[in-house]
Amino acid sequence: MGAGQELPQKSCCVLTSVFCVFLLKYHCFLHSCWQKDWQLINNLSEALKKLKITSNDSTADSLEGCLDCLLQALAQNNMETSEKIQKSGVLQVFASLLTPQSSCTAKVANIIAEVARNEFMRNPCVDAGLIPPLVQLLNCKDQEVLLQTGRALGNICYDSHTLQSQLINMGVIPTLVKLLGIHCQNAALTEMCLVAFGNLAELESSKEQFAYTNIAEELVKLFKKQIEHDKKEMIFEVLAPLAENDVIKLQLVEAGLVECLLEIVQKTVDSDKEDDIAELKTASDLMVLLLLGDESMQKLFEGGKGSVFQRVLSWIPSNSHQLQLAGALAIANFARNDGNCIHMVDNGIVQKLMDLLDRHVEDGNVTVQHAALSALRNLAIPVVNKAKMLSAGVAEAVLKFLRSEMPPVQFKLLGTLRMLIDAQAEAAEQLGKNVKLVERLVEWCEAKDHAGVMGESNRLLSALIRHSKSKDVIRTIVQSSGIKHLVTMATSEHVIMQNEALVALALIAALELVTAEKDLENAQLVQILHRLLSDDRSAPEIKYNSMVLICALIGSEPLQKEVQSMAFLEVISKLRSHENKTVAQQASLTEQRLAVES
Repeated sequence: MGAGQELPQKSCCVLTSVFCVFLLKYHCFLHSCWQKDWQLINNLSEALKKLKITSNDSTADSLEGCLDCLLQALAQNNMETSEKIQKSGVLQVFASLLTPQSSCTAKVANIIAEVARNEFMRNPCVDAGLIPPLVQLLNCKDQEVLLQTGRALGNICYDSHTLQSQLINMGVIPTLVKLLGIHCQNAALTEMCLVAFGNLAELESSKEQFAYTNIAEELVKLFKKQIEHDKKEMIFEVLAPLAENDVIKLQLVEAGLVECLLEIVQKTVDSDKEDDIAELKTASDLMVLLLLGDESMQKLFEGGKGSVFQRVLSWIPSNSHQLQLAGALAIANFARNDGNCIHMVDNGIVQKLMDLLDRHVEDGNVTVQHAALSALRNLAIPVVNKAKMLSAGVAEAVLKFLRSEMPPVQFKLLGTLRMLIDAQAEAAEQLGKNVKLVERLVEWCEAKDHAGVMGESNRLLSALIRHSKSKDVIRTIVQSSGIKHLVTMATSEHVIMQNEALVALALIAALELVTAEKDLENAQLVQILHRLLSDDRSAPEIKYNSMVLICALIGSEPLQKEVQSMAFLEVISKLRSHENKTVAQQASLTEQRLAVES
């Protein structure tokens, strides 16, 4: 048929007939749906009316019919049906139907679970008194009742710490743990228990109760049976918050969780599948979390000969950033007591960590840098380790990260250097004469957005002077404009930092007063000392070191004039009667010195 030709009249009639038939059928379909909806609405209204009026007298069969009607309506339109259930007042009736003896109990609990999926229905469920009878039903043996009861309680208390705390106080945790052990073959019930544990474990108050159950044993037993990633992930989500508790950490270690985690790491480390990568991260992170507990950590360390410790060591040279990170964090956790630190340094851990840092100098992984520096900082705490680590070149390895712009790395870098030079005069002098380091410290002393970095920079600046007692170091710090930061540090809210600053400033005044004179004057040190001595809240050691510093400062003519102009004698004379004898004695000496100089 060519363009512009019309359809034959017979074809038009056929098309019209087909269209009419379609319209007729569609109309019948709509009418049928409307009739069903109308019938359902009628049935729902009748069911609600019947439940409210005759719930105590009706037979189980008639009640079940009403409950089936409610479930059907909820399946079709949950929100609208829930609103009608609330308005009808039937929720109060449900409380009396939640009994272990009733054959309707599972359906009632199912209805409550369905309506409580709506946020607006949760408070009405609580007000209707549904929580106590539901909690009682957790002692029931019927698995369907248990499942629907768990769903109902979970939905009612969803996202409400107040209601979850109420459940904890009602003793649901031991009951649920017991259920998990009894019904571990029931996948639906097991999942219900795990979801409940995941929600409750977020509350600190729950962990003490969990610690008095065999939750660790049950979870590890369940974990060992799992093959599917999703099921393992669900158990991990329970284990992570529980493992924040030190008692449960030890229980998990004793239940064999670590062996499970190590097996996961071994199976997934070379995989590029998304699920395996996620599992590797979760398992290694959880391993590190278990090591945060002192008892669990020592149990796994086993004097440095434990198989777990040896496996963790093998993670550090791994090509996986996740395992490098976990390995370094694990070493940092093992290095929480002197005995472990000394053993690890004597057995070559320092070189492994420095090799790891070398792999991350240029455009490296920040989290790995941070973790490795954390481990080195902890290892440097014991006195006997400091010289060994300095000889191994740790200071030089750490200084490679001086260019880093990442505050977490800066913070650990500073802490590591400060630990290394403690009572190590030669190392302190060598670092203190390093102009690039000192200039970077002065820059970071002004990092007001990062209090940790600012505080550590000040402390390291002070430590360089206190441990080296070197004129060269003082001159380097003066030339780099670092004096003002030490003076500011003397006003810190932390007594330990105040004290470190005052001792460093006293050494400056004793060794290089002329060089530092102008900077001390510009930083208003004398006024600050007057304030510290006048303040009754100043600690005894702060008052003592402030007076020692005053005695040193009067060797400078301009600073001496400032001291005389501020009537220090009056303040210091009061301190002669201080309750601390050392402060009182220093006050007498300082008063005599000021009297001679005036």
